[in-house]
Amino acid sequence: MLLKTLGLYEHRYKLPNQLSGGQQQRTAIGRAIVKNPDILLCDEPTGALDYYTSKEILKLIETINQKYGNTVILVTHNDAIKNMADRVVKLRDGAVRKNYKNEEKISASKLEW
Repeated sequence: MLLKTLGLYEHRYKLPNQLSGGQQQRTAIGRAIVKNPDILLCDEPTGALDYYTSKEILKLIETINQKYGNTVILVTHNDAIKNMADRVVKLRDGAVRKNYKNEEKISASKLEW
């Protein structure tokens, strides 16, 4: 069940204003993946979250990618997040500056910043 994967099953009857920021972010991710898209676009999914909640969201994105096999494109200013990616593309002023396969990928749970 998707609500269990998202860690929201016990909050299923709450209204949006009764959810924490992290729970609201997980709800948004759930809405994005409910129809099992081939590509999941994540624009700053941790931008407004604290460190702990950010790591939980990244672990969730990683779990969804592994469980459902969809492609995840994650845009972020947090340089540490690149370490969990299969491929890293760095942009500056709309131009690709770097594009490489990450040979030293680590799990989201081991990210530090």
